[in-house]
Amino acid sequence: MNTASIPELMKILESDDKDIQQSAAIELIEREDDAVPELIEAMSHPNGQVRYLAAWVLGEIGSTKAVNVLIGALGDDEERVQDWAAKALGEIGDSRAVHPLIDVLRKGGSPSTRRNVAAALGWLGDSAATIALIGVLRDDDALARGAAAEALGKVGTMLAINPLIDALEDDDEWVRLRAASALGNLKAKQAGESLLKALNDNNEWVRYNAALALGMMGHTMAMDKLAHLLQHDPNLNARRGAALALGSMQDSRVVPILRNALPDQDAAVQGAIIQALQQLGYDVSTT
Repeated sequence: MNTASIPELMKILESDDKDIQQSAAIELIEREDDAVPELIEAMSHPNGQVRYLAAWVLGEIGSTKAVNVLIGALGDDEERVQDWAAKALGEIGDSRAVHPLIDVLRKGGSPSTRRNVAAALGWLGDSAATIALIGVLRDDDALARGAAAEALGKVGTMLAINPLIDALEDDDEWVRLRAASALGNLKAKQAGESLLKALNDNNEWVRYNAALALGMMGHTMAMDKLAHLLQHDPNLNARRGAALALGSMQDSRVVPILRNALPDQDAAVQGAIIQALQQLGYDVSTT
């Protein structure tokens, strides 16, 4: 198929065979900017499958020439086209997309579209989206709430801290873990007590992300609880997170804690402990 012309590849996107469509789309990605004009034109194609594939390919190519047509596609009749237009705009990273994406969140739309728009706003990283994303933390759809929490960690405004602390109590574990990770990215020290509590969460990945967050913010008051997590948590991912968090603290007091934990039964935890010790400048060859 690599000998096909761009018009021929565009025609193949209309095929009923999804494997053939996929191959043509991948080839169009490889044609990069040369394919952009015809892909932009395809965004008005009567076949929704073609529009969706065109949006996907435009996002992968990343051309700013496609921004206006992708903004228009946020109002497409088909949900999948809206979703991939939002993803593409996030991947392209052009600030012109920020307010149109915010408008989509304010108007609602399907759960799938809300989560993809929230994710795109996170990739764009514009603080103008903060209030709209905070609103999505109360969304009925857990995946949308999780996407908003993750996005707020990327946008990086302090207005998000208290709503993200509240999100640590969300019923959905994936929302909680993304809230913990976001608070770490924000180095939100006022979230310390809530993150310490999250070290007892019943989900291993919440404990893991809470540990990393405490390490990222250098919360030395958490040292004892992280040491307990490293030594006693039944789950290897939680222990691994505790080790990495201790290594991030840049405090010599954690060295004996890490050394004592080196005999851990799991190789992945041992690897995290060695990484943490090296991060602290400790020569593990003498251990």
